[in-house]
Amino acid sequence: QVQLVESGGGLVQAGDSLTLTCAASGRTFSLYTMGWFRQAPGKEREFVANISRNGSITYYTDSVKGRFTISRDNAKNTVYLQMNSLKPEDTAVYYCAAVLAFWKGTTTREYDYWGQGTQVTVSS
Repeated sequence: QVQLVESGGGLVQAGDSLTLTCAASGRTFSLYTMGWFRQAPGKEREFVANISRNGSITYYTDSVKGRFTISRDNAKNTVYLQMNSLKPEDTAVYYCAAVLAFWKGTTTREYDYWGQGTQVTVSS
């Protein structure tokens, strides 16, 4: 099992940057594909980005390509989401997720472990 704790959310203005951090417990972090998802009020949780367990593969939803970067540090049991050029439509609760696999897809049902979420609010 793995426990996930997100941090780094906050209130920013459009065009600003934020870095989200997800700290994982356990000694097998390097075996998990890690993903970031987000959920805006009244909407379903949606995929943002994911990274394979060795960091060699990353994938992004179209709306964040070129603005967000996912990365991981297996020595620190941590995954990051660097968010640049933030837009009001990026406002949501951001969740970290994990699944025991080299590589997984973009749907919520493919991930077994979830953090509690961190709020990101982007004002115009």
